[in-house]
Amino acid sequence: MSTILRDPSLLVVEGLSEQGWACVPEFLSREECLALAADGMAAWEEGDFRKAEVGRGKNKVIREDIRRDHVRWLEPESMSAAEGRYLERLEEVRRAINGRLFLGLFGFEGHFALYQPGAFYKPHLDRHRETMDRVVTVILYLNDGWEAAHGGQLKLWTTPGDKEGASVIVEPRLGTLVAFMAGDHWHEVLPAQETRMSITGWFRVREG
Repeated sequence: MSTILRDPSLLVVEGLSEQGWACVPEFLSREECLALAADGMAAWEEGDFRKAEVGRGKNKVIREDIRRDHVRWLEPESMSAAEGRYLERLEEVRRAINGRLFLGLFGFEGHFALYQPGAFYKPHLDRHRETMDRVVTVILYLNDGWEAAHGGQLKLWTTPGDKEGASVIVEPRLGTLVAFMAGDHWHEVLPAQETRMSITGWFRVREG
């Protein structure tokens, strides 16, 4: 592999361009990831997380038969230094994607997602019905020392629109970043056996 392709942002773009998804270990340094994980756990202990909902707008509801994670949205007015640095890295990714794939991505929205033991998220797409704003899903895992026995893997179906054929399993290990086209790839979070944390979000386009 050439030196230029070792740039994590370009690895994301290569994966999206060639197959619609990418998995990049060590997207951030261990120190950067541990700082983000510490921010997330502090927010959890302070009660800043809420049960995740499904649906959009007035139709949002808690459906624990579908998903059992808790979330805390990233807000500019309360963002930590570590969160700000991560968003700066994602801005590099956004510009790289636009430069290669011409998707017109203009911004990012995201949240911490915490899965307690037993929590899961059944197969789904990340684009709400009758919307087009979420284009690329980006997930950064923040779990130090994660092992296969801890569960919580991401199962990602690799054929657009298909949730029964070929798939990959991604261990949610510290520093691994996964990106995929939000409206194309079905995916699920398998039941976690230990507390599992990520920052999950979306590069978006302007609707209308």
